[in-house]
Amino acid sequence: MENPIETIEKNRDAIEKIVLNAGHYMKDHPPQIKEVHRKAGLANFVTDEDVQIQKDLIEEFEKIFPSCSFYGEEDTAGNNKNAKKGFCFFIDPIDGTTNFIFGYNHSCVSVGIGYDGKILAGFVYNPFADTFYSAVRGHGSLLNGNRLQIRNSSLAEGIVSFGCARYNEGDTDALFQIAKELYLESLSIREGGSAALDICRIAAGANVAYLELKLNPYDYAAASIIVEEAGGVIAQVSDSPITLDMPCSILAGTKKATEEVRTICNKYLK
Repeated sequence: MENPIETIEKNRDAIEKIVLNAGHYMKDHPPQIKEVHRKAGLANFVTDEDVQIQKDLIEEFEKIFPSCSFYGEEDTAGNNKNAKKGFCFFIDPIDGTTNFIFGYNHSCVSVGIGYDGKILAGFVYNPFADTFYSAVRGHGSLLNGNRLQIRNSSLAEGIVSFGCARYNEGDTDALFQIAKELYLESLSIREGGSAALDICRIAAGANVAYLELKLNPYDYAAASIIVEEAGGVIAQVSDSPITLDMPCSILAGTKKATEEVRTICNKYLK
């Protein structure tokens, strides 16, 4: 049987073309008001473009990986049970949907590829900035074809990004207490509205850390290996490994910065 990493590498050009095409579709189809729909929770949206892009991605990936499973944001409820069996694609067709709706041009297609419960590859494309991040385990991380390697910077040396989805408000008070300390201890803080892109920016050296207290696997699967292969770390706030079959907290960054952020978090999170 062929090694799963070899299978991904053999099909890498085709995978990247599929992701790029999905990003181009996103850029070329700005949503109309009638195409924006609400999901459960405050400020939790889905557009017709989210649904169409995920449908197209699944159809194209099934041609290359006919026995694979999918864990995506739109209309794949229950498929998390397949996250630990064979090839599984973790798809967020538009990460940063609210940004997309309001024309912020900071959204991306995010596709992670797992095998038997371990992420082996990630592809994240922002068509508005034409930034394509990719990584295959053991082969390093790339940004538009250029190798990424982060420097082990501390909080005081860089920018920290964090996420705070309106439909996950359970720890809002604690999060903003933490954000205030991060602001005081770092060069600055950002809330970009796309977890995948903000984690990838760690790999590119633009951020030293990213924090969010609850995310779904399709939000971070692809970006997780991109930051790891660039020399960064990613785990839950508790320092437990990230999960691929259920939501969890995310703390990613340089080794120094994540240790400093975790110390701050421990002061406010029970």
